Amino acid sequence: MIVVDTNIIAYLHLSGEFTDRAEALLQQDPDWVAPVLWRSELRNLLAGYMRRKTLTFEEAREIQAEAEDLMAGGEHEVDSQHVLELVRDSECSAYDCEFAALAIRLGVKLVTADSKLLKAFPKLAQPLAAA
Repeated sequence: MIVVDTNIIAYLHLSGEFTDRAEALLQQDPDWVAPVLWRSELRNLLAGYMRRKTLTFEEAREIQAEAEDLMAGGEHEVDSQHVLELVRDSECSAYDCEFAALAIRLGVKLVTADSKLLKAFPKLAQPLAAA
């Protein structure tokens, strides 16, 4: 089991330079988990693609549905106090600290593309390339 941030989920579903790595990670460890927040973050990312006319509404809807199918059963609520403690002790956003809080609670690694998370939590977070 690993915690993945929204970027990793997006890389899997949006073809690009990191898609192969995300696919390899999924093959290596298919038990992906994330805080429920990932859904909103992915929707926001897809909204940007739709506004730039990079994706149609139907494509965005399909990607969101596929991602939700992948993450079904792997979504977790996180403790707000713990998230705020991590925010207090780092330069990371509360959104990003949700992923760190979940990884800490579950005692697993966090795979992320976020440089602030990697810097703030070097023993917990690892980049996709190293996963």
